[in-house]
Amino acid sequence: MKNIVLTLATIAVLASCKNEKTQDVEINEVVENTIEYAVFGDSISKEGAISAEEMMAKYKDLKEGDTLNVKFTTAIDEVCQKKGCWMTLDLGNEEQAFVKFKDYGFFVPKNAQEKEAVVNGKAFVSVVSVDELKHYAKDEGKSQEAIDSITEPKVTYSFMADGVLIAIQ
Repeated sequence: MKNIVLTLATIAVLASCKNEKTQDVEINEVVENTIEYAVFGDSISKEGAISAEEMMAKYKDLKEGDTLNVKFTTAIDEVCQKKGCWMTLDLGNEEQAFVKFKDYGFFVPKNAQEKEAVVNGKAFVSVVSVDELKHYAKDEGKSQEAIDSITEPKVTYSFMADGVLIAIQ
């Protein structure tokens, strides 16, 4: 009796399964790569921003005292860990731009390292004194040994930003 019930149940299950053919349908989905940004300082857009490599080429043409109004995009290397009152941006080939914010009017998040940024403002070349370099090293949280090892002024690629966009990830 158990065998008959088991056989009938198996036949019923097999009979209920339909032999439907499934078609493979190719779906082409277009996904736009849109990045959202947080705005700091003046409201700016990404349109018209040049690359870090193009910015580096412009810095090479600047002399101390020259300024250039420009907007560029790159990755953030470092941010002031006390207030977010300055940041360094990657220019490629181990070069960086040191960015301050116009009139000390805004700051950026202290955890913005390695995020994409778009900055708008004035680019210039400057010579940073030993005292100022030591101050920045202290802000970065560097060791006293590293701070004491700073003995010469440094020529830097500087930037005074009036507006900054930072990618929200």
